[in-house]
Amino acid sequence: MPLLTTLSRASAVLAAALLVATAPPAPALAAPAPAPGPTAAAGETGAARWAVQPSSAKGPTGRNYFIYDLAAGSTLTDHVGVTNLGDRPLTFDVYGTDAYTSTDGAFALLPADRPATDVGSWISVDRRTWTIPAGRRVDIPFRLTVPANATPGDHTGGVIAAVARVRTTADGQRVLVDQRLAARVYLRVTGPVRPGVTVEAVDVAYDNPVNPFGGGDLVVRYRLRNDGNVRLGGSGTVTVAAPFGRELARASPTDLPELLPGATFTVTERITGVPPLLRLTAEVDIAATTTDTALPPVVRTTGVWAPPWLLLALLAGAAGWAGLRWWRRRRAAAGRRSTPDPVGTPADAPRPAATSASGAAADGPAPGAVGGLTPAAAGGPDPGADPRPDAPPAR
Repeated sequence: MPLLTTLSRASAVLAAALLVATAPPAPALAAPAPAPGPTAAAGETGAARWAVQPSSAKGPTGRNYFIYDLAAGSTLTDHVGVTNLGDRPLTFDVYGTDAYTSTDGAFALLPADRPATDVGSWISVDRRTWTIPAGRRVDIPFRLTVPANATPGDHTGGVIAAVARVRTTADGQRVLVDQRLAARVYLRVTGPVRPGVTVEAVDVAYDNPVNPFGGGDLVVRYRLRNDGNVRLGGSGTVTVAAPFGRELARASPTDLPELLPGATFTVTERITGVPPLLRLTAEVDIAATTTDTALPPVVRTTGVWAPPWLLLALLAGAAGWAGLRWWRRRRAAAGRRSTPDPVGTPADAPRPAATSASGAAADGPAPGAVGGLTPAAAGGPDPGADPRPDAPPAR
């Protein structure tokens, strides 16, 4: 965690002429180490600059944060040092408030219009308004009283020093800006410590490429929740596997922000060049840590379909062409089997026996036949027959 956090952008109170309308200020970010406050806009004189840091009655102690381990019902007194780094006196509003983890993972403090309900409400200052001369530091005492029914675990907040200043915008409107810096407060109430983190949801989206050999982008989005009673850090890793568990890609570990108890945080990982292998599995592996120990890994997996459309289309086309050719060959073979034989006696069929002129079957060769042939067939034409075609019968 950085020692210096930036000043939050203030929200404004707009006024035209005699009318002033109030708008809620934006959350302030804690400033654990001395640092100048925001600088006045261009054209204004007397820039407002200041620093806030843990201190003591005798001056700064070198602490970055207020860190306490106290039992429920305990009370202590400490000091916050506020230094006016400007060239004119500044009046500060000093008070305690609660912290939370913002949606982008930053350490943030409640807006000024939201009352504290946790450790911020346990911090009290003798008086809220302090005027500090230019170039001077004041070590302001405050009291931290832990309620008897405070729950064990971490309670986080900040001690704020705020400056309200009126500025004039480019169009002539007067704007009241609440500028804030704070020193963080980390309080652990003694009792059972129950660290825990949950991967609440994992969403996977795949940008399927036209070229199956080029690879596409796989976007994995997962949401974490600190469901324990202590703040957490750690890292998260995403791996992508093909069917049968073969690893395709692994993202570099992502450092998790400081998750306060009850906080949620969404992580988005984009992995490029992942080939479409029908079914892709994304695995989220969270290695969470507390301030003094490591938690068991938390793993969650989910899958997404990634069909190689072009390759499947080519395979389907090849299969369709092969099927069409097979069907044509089968149809042609079936047509040949169903075609009838030509008209006439097959060559291998038995020939009928020779018949006489009257049509009766002969029992054997006729007398005078040579080699089973009739005289006409053996020796030539019949002597009594007219060789002329279509000749009338002899008289």
